[in-house]
Amino acid sequence: MAQEIERKFLVISDDWRADADVGTVMVQGYMQSGKQSSIRVRLTDDKAWLNIKSATLGVSRSEYEYDIPLADAKEMLASLCGESVINKTRYHVQVGTHTWEVDVFAGNNQGLVVAEIELSDEEEAFEVPPWAGEEVSHDARYYNVCLVKHPYKDWS
Repeated sequence: MAQEIERKFLVISDDWRADADVGTVMVQGYMQSGKQSSIRVRLTDDKAWLNIKSATLGVSRSEYEYDIPLADAKEMLASLCGESVINKTRYHVQVGTHTWEVDVFAGNNQGLVVAEIELSDEEEAFEVPPWAGEEVSHDARYYNVCLVKHPYKDWS
């Protein structure tokens, strides 16, 4: 079984940008999201994936990811996802021995910036950079699958 162990934090300053790569624009659409799992397609300029993730709340979840042809991903986004789409730019930032992923959301989630770190073990030690604020790993509102249904722009 493929296991993803990921911690998620709100970003509280732009200081991360000094050490970030150029970023990759991503579009991801949800074909199905339910009580047990979600199925999404993710597309960048030159790569596409199909991703199946358990709907478990917390830092550890089952995740399966498969490369798919770009043309198939574009067709899935257009014909199977409807408005269930997330737009964001993902940046990679090296902090100590770990690479953080900073997602700057666009569209209906503009204004939201979240940093994630993938770990090999739930108890693995890691350095929290000063630009990372509150941990939101256990707050479902910040899961991309939830942001599709309840976008950041609608939060009060």
